[in-house]
Amino acid sequence: MDGVRSVWGVYLAAGVIYWVITALAVGERARAFKGILPGMLPPLGIIFGLFMAFVAAQVWSDVERAKTAVNREASALRAVILLTASFPGEPEARLHALVRRHITEAVTQEWPLMAQQCAALTVAPPALVEALQLTFALTPPGEGQAAAQREMAALLQNALDARRQRIIISQSSVNRVKR
Repeated sequence: MDGVRSVWGVYLAAGVIYWVITALAVGERARAFKGILPGMLPPLGIIFGLFMAFVAAQVWSDVERAKTAVNREASALRAVILLTASFPGEPEARLHALVRRHITEAVTQEWPLMAQQCAALTVAPPALVEALQLTFALTPPGEGQAAAQREMAALLQNALDARRQRIIISQSSVNRVKR
């Protein structure tokens, strides 16, 4: 949003400068302005192009980092859902419900806050924390279930880390020097 305001500010400033120069360019001054204009446009165009390239590079980098974080979180949650089949019955249903609740809360609460750059990292997502606690509380009877439990715990921690990354990225903005 700040980038859009900056661009409109540049357009407004350019319009005001153009209006002032047009108003002042009468008589002898008109010839002087016409002599300066051809020499000034190429350097100004190059500076503007470089400015836009630097801003775009940062934005593209942030977009790629955000996509990576979202994909990492989604992949981790999907893998948790697949591994819950190792614990049929109540644990499987409970873990499915907790993952679903986290996704719903992320979409309905976190994403709008991230769009406003107001999402907070101070509170861990309750559904993921509860899912992690439930995973640690499971008592796997066999080695296969023990391996699934360890993997689910690692995946849930990975999802928490990816969530943290996407919130941090959502709070980034174009460097003030570039604006």
